[in-house]
Amino acid sequence: AVLILLTFFSVYLPFLRNRAIADYLRSNGYEEAYSTFKKEAELDMNEEVDKKYAGLLEKKWTSVIRLQKKVMELESKLNEAKEEMTIGGSVGQKRDPKEWIPRPPERYALSGHRAPVTRVIFHPVFSVMVTASEDATIKVWDYEAGDFERTLKGHTDSVQDISFDQTGKLLASCSADMSIKLWDFQGFECIRTMHGHDHNVSSVAIMPNGDHIVSASRDKTIKMWEVATGYCVKTFTGHREWVRMVRPNQDGSLIASCSNDQTVRVWVAASKECKAELREHEHVVECIAWAPDSAHPTILEATGSENKKSGKPGPFLLSGSRDKTIKMWDVSTGMCLMTLVGHDNWVRGVLVHPGGRFIVSCADDKTLRIWDYKNKRCMKTLCAHEHFVTSLDFHKTAPYVVTGSVDQTVKVWECR
Repeated sequence: AVLILLTFFSVYLPFLRNRAIADYLRSNGYEEAYSTFKKEAELDMNEEVDKKYAGLLEKKWTSVIRLQKKVMELESKLNEAKEEMTIGGSVGQKRDPKEWIPRPPERYALSGHRAPVTRVIFHPVFSVMVTASEDATIKVWDYEAGDFERTLKGHTDSVQDISFDQTGKLLASCSADMSIKLWDFQGFECIRTMHGHDHNVSSVAIMPNGDHIVSASRDKTIKMWEVATGYCVKTFTGHREWVRMVRPNQDGSLIASCSNDQTVRVWVAASKECKAELREHEHVVECIAWAPDSAHPTILEATGSENKKSGKPGPFLLSGSRDKTIKMWDVSTGMCLMTLVGHDNWVRGVLVHPGGRFIVSCADDKTLRIWDYKNKRCMKTLCAHEHFVTSLDFHKTAPYVVTGSVDQTVKVWECR
């Protein structure tokens, strides 16, 4: 059998190759080269025999390119695995929890929503997570057991965003039905509905003190609401298009927003003053996230700002855009500190790893990516869903990441 194979490779393959080259030369009009090659290769060619060699060289060439691409992909994965081993230390050595990252495959893939999932968040205290969907419902799941717990119904159109207060007793939601709802998360009842926006309410967040809620809308405004009464107490105006997301910083003194007008704005919560307008994105800005204090040492090291000793550094803000990039901003100066390039489609979610050393993002390229932003590179890519990945959350203390997708599923990823 081995002898037959060797004979095949040594005799038949050169014969096939020569026939294919001759066909290519003749069919492309290189008559002189064809005649010379035919003579040198001692080929006896006629019309009948030649049909099966028609276009063979191009087909083989395409196959080579396809194989080369596959080789490059495998080499990339191998390098990624080697780097992970380096970061993780020697075999058997436990990785620092500050460096835990999500690992494939997912621990759970949860189905139940009947339309795209728009937002996923972890509860700050209990081992549950909450998901919002275009099916107008909010669902509660046990992420440790992978069990569905209950559905909160009340909105009449797509639920766009959800937010817990710091105790986890209150949940705020907003919807394309133009309302904001406040839910008692102990009794799972809607205790207040707020109206005031003139269009789709795309984002909501409970302020850190728990007394107020901020919301953003397609009506181009941001509003602040009193939790106790449900009254709108402030309206922030300045964006020229749909406001996509709104997020307060850790102490609630600043509010960041991003918009279809391609800008990110930072507002002083008390005065409604626009403190900064950040303008370097080239398309709709979909998402924003404040960097926690745990990230400040790495940010300063990465940006060469360690000599900036005057007062507390930052604050720092991340933004993700339809221009496929993630940007990091120093809000105090309005400067873009870095741009991370790698996603192949719109960036839909971004946050800083609780340990402060990595950035985690999701996008319409169906991936979840972990960025070593100190070295400005993507260190891991997970093929997360079968459709666009719309949202992600990283648990502050437990080793879990959750993602939601247009494929209507929610996935729980274990980190190690």
